[in-house]
Amino acid sequence: MEEDQSQRTLGVIPLTLFAIGTTLASGVFSLSGDFAASGAHTLAVLIGWGICGVGMLALTMCFFNLSVVKPELTSGIYTYAREGFGEFLGFNSAWGYWMSALLAQISFISLLFAALGNFFSLFGDGSNLASLIVSSIIIWGLSYLVYRGVNEAVLINAIVVSAKILPILVMLGAIMMAGAFSPETFMTHFKGVEGGLSLFEQIKGTVYTTVWIFIGIEGAVVLSGRGKNTKVSGTATILSFVSLFILYLILSVLSMGVMPQEQLAELANPPMAGILKAVVGQWGANLVNLAVVISLGGAMFTYTILCVDSAYGPAKHGAFPQIFAKLNKHEAPTWSIIASTVFIQIFLIILYFNESTYQAMYAMSTSAIMVPYVFSAFYYMKLMIQGKGTVGTMNRTISWVIAIVGSIYGFWLLYASGLTYILVSMMLYAPGIIFYVINRKEKKLKLFNNSIDLFLCIALLVAAGVAVYLTLNGTLQFF
Repeated sequence: MEEDQSQRTLGVIPLTLFAIGTTLASGVFSLSGDFAASGAHTLAVLIGWGICGVGMLALTMCFFNLSVVKPELTSGIYTYAREGFGEFLGFNSAWGYWMSALLAQISFISLLFAALGNFFSLFGDGSNLASLIVSSIIIWGLSYLVYRGVNEAVLINAIVVSAKILPILVMLGAIMMAGAFSPETFMTHFKGVEGGLSLFEQIKGTVYTTVWIFIGIEGAVVLSGRGKNTKVSGTATILSFVSLFILYLILSVLSMGVMPQEQLAELANPPMAGILKAVVGQWGANLVNLAVVISLGGAMFTYTILCVDSAYGPAKHGAFPQIFAKLNKHEAPTWSIIASTVFIQIFLIILYFNESTYQAMYAMSTSAIMVPYVFSAFYYMKLMIQGKGTVGTMNRTISWVIAIVGSIYGFWLLYASGLTYILVSMMLYAPGIIFYVINRKEKKLKLFNNSIDLFLCIALLVAAGVAVYLTLNGTLQFF
């Protein structure tokens, strides 16, 4: 496929900044409290960051190398699973990516209304009836805008990124200038507490947070195609990841020196507000809460578009039923909009009745995206084995390291997820089988191309059935 060189205009610095802006996550407002709430103490958090730094960088480079060696696969990372492992896994990868986007939107809503609750008691912790009603009105309103063909959010994105960066800079500056970092606090219960979680279990508990805050890096890699050349794109990809990683690591380390683990774990959403309040007073908490409201309010529109595109893209390329690809007179995919909004509404109702938290929602979103992430790494490994994965002048040994480490990290993500969230994922994926069957029938194709796909489908349905049964009898609790 011939590249359109007219679009390859960005240098290293603008491309790096663009990638950082699209990846900087809402998780930045909560990561320190979330680590503590998972039971992780200082050493476990540092080791968790080390694993994330090596593994997620390798996974990011897998995405980048795939975008170079397979430039024709432009319809989303789910195409890597389809190209490498067949239609059924490809469909499930696309379905998982869509579910992850929908649940990310729910997590944004939960954190947004939790922040609003600090200004308006009506919204409580963000999961009450008032939050449900107002968020439902907003979601349907945003969907209507997309239905009318509004699909540009450049100004909104600029506001969102600015709102995220301001409190981060204030927090970093305040902690350092006020001398609020205490080495003694940082070293308290460094490895954990007697009778508490083992170090290994603590490390496993960091996985969801470290993956959640990097969700979106795959989109930034796609944007790297706008670089002047492959070297510029690769450099920007590495710089954007490393910059974000260092930022997140510094925030974690400083937070653990301001408050002991037990206090961090008890902070309300968003935890950054509680940390900054401890350093500078109430105005610091107000600043963070306001930043959350502004940034997530804007991000909800951006994610409405992403949710719709996550259904429209696969339909356009034959993975989802064709109805999701039909456009209205405004050139908007009507049924992708409706389906996405209905699913979000269902999740909102579940959020309300289970009094779920932002953390529970993003854990489910992270569970859903692990399939497309992991199979992207596996596909790159497959290409390396076939001798097709080396990028330009990149050393072949480096390419092999990227493929091997990315794949090992994929296995680690699945293992560290634990049985609970693997079963939760099965419940998210099982309804997709209905759409898979509809799509195959619509195209007059065999349901399964081989016995392996059939076995995987049966295993998925059985696991989902077990998960539903365990949820109904109270054994499986994930909210």
